Amino acid sequence: MAEKKVGFVAMSSEKKSLDDIPSIGVGMIGQAFMGKAHSNAWKKMPYIFWPPPAIPELVKICGQNEQNLRESAKRYGYSSYTTDWKNLIEDDRVQIVDNGTPNYLHAEPSIEAAKAGKHIICEKPLARNAAEAKKMRDAALKYNVRNICCFNYRVVPAVVLAKNLIADGKLGKIFHFRARYLQEWITDPGFPMIWRLRKEQCGSGALGDLGSHVIDLGRFLCGEIASVMAVTTTFIKERLDESTGKKEKVDVDDAMASVVEFKNGAIGTIEASRFCPGRKNYNTIEINGEKGSIWWDLENMNNLWVYWKEEEPSDTRGFHCINVTESYHPYYDKWWPHGHIIGWENTFVHLAYNMVDAVINNIKLEPYIATFEDGYRNNVICDAIAESAETGKKTKCVFE
Repeated sequence: MAEKKVGFVAMSSEKKSLDDIPSIGVGMIGQAFMGKAHSNAWKKMPYIFWPPPAIPELVKICGQNEQNLRESAKRYGYSSYTTDWKNLIEDDRVQIVDNGTPNYLHAEPSIEAAKAGKHIICEKPLARNAAEAKKMRDAALKYNVRNICCFNYRVVPAVVLAKNLIADGKLGKIFHFRARYLQEWITDPGFPMIWRLRKEQCGSGALGDLGSHVIDLGRFLCGEIASVMAVTTTFIKERLDESTGKKEKVDVDDAMASVVEFKNGAIGTIEASRFCPGRKNYNTIEINGEKGSIWWDLENMNNLWVYWKEEEPSDTRGFHCINVTESYHPYYDKWWPHGHIIGWENTFVHLAYNMVDAVINNIKLEPYIATFEDGYRNNVICDAIAESAETGKKTKCVFE
């Protein structure tokens, strides 16, 4: 076997016989946005990462509306469907449970999947709060199943390259991390009440929906977060529940901003909002260190901008763009010739590969893939931000 370099995909140097490639059964809970994105990834993974560790077999999909579910099963290629997630978990053909449901349905199905010995991918944030996330993490550990919390931006090739540059000491001591995740989609007061605006169902608003992503990137690239100070706000206090025709209170944040302290002494700022007209999916990070700086923008995800203080010649020194599409860049030996970019949906292809590789070949997921441990720690930080916003005080992040 070829040696596996951390952060890159290294496949066997031996040509596999088609008869040697096993299949692995996948059950999808959720048929909407994430169900579509994840199903696409399971289908695409084996012919991009060829020969794959195993070929995903789309066994069963679960949703609430049977008519839509029947159509989704046919559309995405699942051999069967069910409206009962317990039925999916009990299916002996299913080895990996992919939980792409709203936040309030993350914990119970994931815990039951772990008890049944099924490996689990769960959408982010892992749970509505840290206590719930801890139960999920503990179950995955107790029953020794592979687990991924779907922080998919960790597997963008440009972000992996940034990780490797930092790990190799290219930036030296880290001083700053700043991140913004901005969208516009609920700016209209006429936008109706949905589950993402109810604390009981989502846990938090822009904080968990968007902020959790950049919190994860901060932890992934710069290290653990020790404490936070934050503010949150809700701009539109009530929304129309179209099912009842009545106004309902919005009890989660529309926007948040936080100053964070890392355990290694770096400081950072994190901002998340769904009230930024013109911003569609604007996720940017910048890291400043003693030897240089790095910044990245999701809407231009194949490029990484770098600045090196000691770069020669000095008269042309400045930020310059790396188009992260060469065959020696993370994951790119499996994709296209250089300059042929990949997109957002293909981050899930990378996660699908890593999960199957971990299950079949006993490959460690950490530290490049977010696990339930990372999801739990992220929830602890989100809870600390919410507490700080409520009390007006600095709040420590306490992990158990």
